[in-house]
Amino acid sequence: MAFGTLKDVETKGKTVFVRVDFNSPMDPSSETILDDKRFREHIPTILALEDAKVVVLTHQSRPGKKDFTTLKSHADKLERLIKRPVTYIDDIIGRSAREAVSSLRNGEVIMLENLRFNAEENLTMQPEDAKKTHLVRMLSEMGDLFVNDAFGTAHRSQPSMVGLPMAMKSVAGLLMEREVSMLSKVFSGAPHPIIFILGGTKVDDSIAVAEHVLSNGIADQILAIGVVGNIFLAASEIEIGNPSRQLIESLGYLGEIEKAKQILSSYGDQVVMPVSVAVREDGQRVEYPVDGIPEDAPILDLGSVSIQSMVQLIKSQGTIVFNGPAGVFEDPDFAIGTYELIRAASTVDFSVVGGGHTAAVIEKMGLESSYSHLSTGGGACIEFLTGKKLPAVRALEASWELFG
Repeated sequence: MAFGTLKDVETKGKTVFVRVDFNSPMDPSSETILDDKRFREHIPTILALEDAKVVVLTHQSRPGKKDFTTLKSHADKLERLIKRPVTYIDDIIGRSAREAVSSLRNGEVIMLENLRFNAEENLTMQPEDAKKTHLVRMLSEMGDLFVNDAFGTAHRSQPSMVGLPMAMKSVAGLLMEREVSMLSKVFSGAPHPIIFILGGTKVDDSIAVAEHVLSNGIADQILAIGVVGNIFLAASEIEIGNPSRQLIESLGYLGEIEKAKQILSSYGDQVVMPVSVAVREDGQRVEYPVDGIPEDAPILDLGSVSIQSMVQLIKSQGTIVFNGPAGVFEDPDFAIGTYELIRAASTVDFSVVGGGHTAAVIEKMGLESSYSHLSTGGGACIEFLTGKKLPAVRALEASWELFG
């Protein structure tokens, strides 16, 4: 890797700023954190800094949202998880923050206030401009080392993510290192054949991934399910019914049908689409072949014939990259496709999951240990898989060249 890691630096006795992504589902009325998964992912990095003076930097939500709030609950949650005191400081770069940082002793941990309370942190900026912000200048003067572990925010070109590495010696935390390493393996070193399962409703991202991995010979095949599958069916002149077409239109994805047509014209034999689907009729699950989809019924899952053939295909692969469900998995009647494909994908040699809903279902099924890697960053993971260098990763590489 072209960036530094914790193995490359001495942290004992140093004041270390650790950027994490503790942005979590919250109950705004009680400020209770409803899911601590993101906390747990970062714990190894924080524990690895037990001899340092640790300053945790993170954010919660963004301006205008109901859960845009202070980090008091986050500090309490982290304290319980690492079983060490974590002092919450309701300040970022003011006097109380500076005094709290300067009085830290080895092994102590503090958490500064929600970074996005500072207006500059909400701006998208080039690293050199981000370096000049008041926020970055003040923070970089307080610390000796910056550790970026916030893979979930790595696609954001914000001051804490891309400016701090330009202003001080910076390395990747253990989570950031693992994410980049495992996702990079998909592009080189993963066992073939490789299939990308692209589903869910984030169609534009999935189409971009499909185009990239097919045109660059990274994937042997694409398996299109969920709304992504419906887009490819529509692109191949299949009548998917009014409700499914209206959903595509309401999501603003009608233009993606043309892109899917272009992919099919170039790589049609490498794109696997559903051959049967499940709809709801009179409150019941009913299945149809794709050339007989009712005009007035929404597609809610794969049909049994599709599920069986896709399961067999998945089990014959060396590598699976799984991103997005096959249907409305929240409804037990229409969760069959998602669950069966997840079970099949858990049996291959190398398996990567792009976070989000798919990872949540895998955890619910208790299959995490059967997968090689469950990404913690949905948006960052997808952007990585489209072949783009993430802004935070680029900044860490540049920092290592400057200060390493």
